[in-house]
Amino acid sequence: MGTARTSPVATLLPSGLVLVTGGYNSDGSLESAELYDPATGTWTPTGSMSVRRSSHTATLLPSGFVLVVGGVFFGQGGQTAELYDPTTGSWSLTGSLHASPHGHTATLLPNGKVLVAGGLGGRSPELYDPASGSWTVTPKMIVQRFQHTATLLPNGTVLVVGGRESFHGRPISSAEVYDPETDTWTPANSLSKILGLNRAILLPDGTVLAEGAAREGTGWSKFAELYDQASGTWSLTGSPNGGDGQLTLLLNGIVLGEGGVDFFQARDDSQLYDPASGTWSVTRNLQSHRGDHTATLLADGKVLVAGGKGSDE
Repeated sequence: MGTARTSPVATLLPSGLVLVTGGYNSDGSLESAELYDPATGTWTPTGSMSVRRSSHTATLLPSGFVLVVGGVFFGQGGQTAELYDPTTGSWSLTGSLHASPHGHTATLLPNGKVLVAGGLGGRSPELYDPASGSWTVTPKMIVQRFQHTATLLPNGTVLVVGGRESFHGRPISSAEVYDPETDTWTPANSLSKILGLNRAILLPDGTVLAEGAAREGTGWSKFAELYDQASGTWSLTGSPNGGDGQLTLLLNGIVLGEGGVDFFQARDDSQLYDPASGTWSVTRNLQSHRGDHTATLLADGKVLVAGGKGSDE
């Protein structure tokens, strides 16, 4: 990339280009953004955001615009949100949140609105309406969360799981579900073993694969669990062995997990999860150690891994 970035956000655009925004490096948080073209394998700079952001969110809207929210930590502009226009490469501010979220989640709902929930500074979840460019506060979650996961389920509800109570707070194993139709939160069954869940992904059969760690004796071990929406229950599946990197659903239905940070060290190992057998297997290592990076499934089935700790690539 043109700029080394840790904790950036990557968004696949309708054109097939990948927009990478923000993050941080030795210069601090970044307002710059750049585009990756899979056809040429090249990076080019694009318009910069109005403020420096890391641990923000970027959501592709049905219009093709990208909504970027939050990620400003102890700085001005944390309540701002902005839109990226792929046709012009420019950014424009859109409404102001009622809080300044950092380490939150953003979920595109079936009705076209975006649910922004949790994170440091996120007192109550908020809904963004692209039609009006406005934000409205929704009921508070049952548990305040930071660095949790949010997964849109096939029935249109949002499953929110894990996270921490605060920046240095205890890990959380509980889960809850947001229903856009009723604008309500209801408790869901807690993870059976994992604490402080760090990644989750929706599988083709409608179940949610979650991967994280749990204490065993005096140490920590990796575990994976499946959430069944019909029964609302969690069950252990396979034995992963990796860091807290990204999960990517490949075109063949297999899930790729690569890199991550383990005891403050970036990793280069990768693994594959097969939903059909419920097993994990080792695959080839990354060429660089990476943590807090991005992983984006491209139109041709390849996965673009960019940025993160341990590498400038």
